[in-house]
This record gives sequence, structure tokens and C-alpha cells, in this order.
Amino acid sequence: MPIDFAATKALFDLPEGVIYLDGNSLGPMVKTAPARMTQALHEWQDLLIRGWNKAGWMAQPAQIGDRIAKLIGAPAGTVVLGDTLSIKVYQALASALEMNPKRRVILSDTGNFPSDLYMAEGLCRTLGGQYRLKTVAPEEVMSAIDDSVAVTLITEVDYRTGRRHDMTDITKRAHEMGALTVWDLAHSAGAIPVNLTAAKADFAVGCTYKYLNSGPGGPAFIYVAPRHAEVACPALSGWLGHESPFDFDLGYRPGRGIERMRVGTPPVLQIAALDAALDVWEGVDLAEVHRQSLRLQDQFIKGLETRAPMLQLNTPRSHLMRGSQVSYRHPEGYAIMQAIIAEGVIGDFRAPDNLRFGFTPLYIDEDDVARAVSVIGKIMEYGSWDKPEFKQRSRVT
Repeated sequence: MPIDFAATKALFDLPEGVIYLDGNSLGPMVKTAPARMTQALHEWQDLLIRGWNKAGWMAQPAQIGDRIAKLIGAPAGTVVLGDTLSIKVYQALASALEMNPKRRVILSDTGNFPSDLYMAEGLCRTLGGQYRLKTVAPEEVMSAIDDSVAVTLITEVDYRTGRRHDMTDITKRAHEMGALTVWDLAHSAGAIPVNLTAAKADFAVGCTYKYLNSGPGGPAFIYVAPRHAEVACPALSGWLGHESPFDFDLGYRPGRGIERMRVGTPPVLQIAALDAALDVWEGVDLAEVHRQSLRLQDQFIKGLETRAPMLQLNTPRSHLMRGSQVSYRHPEGYAIMQAIIAEGVIGDFRAPDNLRFGFTPLYIDEDDVARAVSVIGKIMEYGSWDKPEFKQRSRVT
């Protein structure tokens, strides 16, 4: 059934006059989020500690995890919410290494998000010098998977360029070579079709504050394939991952299945915002969302080829290799982006020289893209980015 994108756009609370092309960094708020969060605040106000039972707060990480599972091709009971993405990366990697004890190499790529690599490096240090992280160029991942690799750690869509890895082919190659896979879906979940079951992925992790619109600091999620659910043992053995947390045993006993991947106390208010945002996805076909995103990207790329040829496209032209963002390179990328934002078109910058623009058809349409192209074209034509105020770096770029 076709998606009424005009109707979905009306579900988001966007500032008047702003064209928001940065949902790949922080998704906008859905209009129902304040009421849903207010409900949670009233539950806290009225129920106090009783809210964990009477309002069902303790069960929410698994319940909302099941809603996310539908968007990433995972069965119910295999996804749980909580903590941050970096923590979930650490959990998945540590579990995979323990399940593949004769191997000592974590394989990733140089396009991966630095935090994922930092977590892998830290884990290797903790385990001693016998473990190491190996990184190769994104296009060399397949050929680098050999019989020394214990686990691959790949972000499906490159945060800088929007380049998309082939999850099915890489997972198949990893399994043929005796390796496990951890997939980071930070730039996939809610943006492109994902089918973890069909790809036979072992682990997957992701955040919810980008395309899933849970708000700044929204909780992360982790997926464990059913075949590993009772085998994977988390290194971060939090009390809520215990089989019976409120027995307060001094010894850890892992919970059943995905429950063992819980660590800390659920962020109730943030989960409320996510719960509201996920309502937008009811009945929405992610394949159609991605098709429309690609159409908007093509319109944007074609427009800038004419209006701003001095910007160097840093995103694959092939639809098969593209997520839901378009990236351009320019030596003065930071200043250019600040000038663009000052004109009401919001993207972002990633060092050293990448201007990033996200295309989410749930709230972006052809008219928005046309206006964005016009704004960027004028800025580049007149060099209006070349001002001191646009070159002063902020802490968040």
C-alpha cells in the first residue's frame, strides 16, 4: 500500500521555515511525544516507586524492543533496549569473542564510526595483548575476512559517506570463514530495509535518536540471533541482566535469552518518547521509505551538480550502495555548513571536510529539496560562507 508522505510529515513537529536534513544525526520530535512523556511524568508523580510495577516500566525495554524488531527483520524476543550504543557494541563484541575462543582478531573498516573502534580497542586492551583490532578500507572488508577473524564489526551504512555494505554477502563470507558478525544499525534502522533474520546476522546494535526519533540521548538496542540467545554471555553483567534481579544474589546468573543483555535501569522518560515515535511506523513499508529517500537524494545531487559543482560528491551514485544520506567534500566544509544552517537548511559537518545531508521522506519532500538546492547554490555562487562567524568552531559540528 502506498505511503501518504504528506500525512506522515504532519506527524512531526518541525520549526516553521526550517528544512531539516539532519535526521541522520538527530531525528525531529513527533507531535505526540510531549503528551506521552507527560503521561510518564504523571506516572512518576502519582505512583512513585510503584510505577515500576503498576505502569509497567520494567517491562518496557523488551516490549519496545519488539517494536524495533519489526523494523529490522528480527523475531519477537530478540531485541532489548537500554544503555548507550557504545555499551551495546562492547557487549556484542565481548560475547562474540567468548563464543569464538580460538580466534583473536576483530575486523572492522576505516569508515566505521570512531566510537565503535574505540570500544573494540578498549576491549582488546582489557583482554590482553593477544587480541587485536584490524581495520581495512570499506571496500576491502570481504577480502579481509579470513580464518584469523573472530568477529566482524561493521556499521552497515557509513556515517560519513552514506556508503552501504552488503550485510548478506559479508555475513555469508564471515560464516564461511568461521567468524561471527556484529552489525551496527545506527544509520540503518528506520532508514533502509533491514532483515537480520534473512541475512543470518549474529548480533546487531543500534541507536534510536536518529531515524527512530527518540530524542537526544535516546536508548540503544541490541539484537542476538535466537540460535545464540542462551549461549551469548555478556561481559557487562548488569543486575537487570540477572535471571532474578530482585533476589539480589551475590553471584551472577544470566537471564533468559535477550534479557541477559540488559545492564542498567531503563530510561523511562526517553522510552516514552521513543514509544510515541514508533507509532509513526505502524503500517509504513521501509522499502518504500528508502525508495522515496533515493528519489529525493537524486533530485538533490542533480540540483547541486548544476548549482554547486565545486562541491565534491562523497556518496556512491549506485542506489544499491547508498543509505539515506548524501555527503559532499570541500576544504571549507565547516564554514559552508554554518552558512547553510544560517539560511534555515540544517545539515551537519564531519571532519575533516564532509558536509552531510539526510533525506527522510517521512518529513522531507520535493519542495524542501528544491529550496535546499537553491539556498546552497546561492551560498556557493556568492561565497557568502567566507565570513569569520562561520569559521568559529562549536563543540558539536
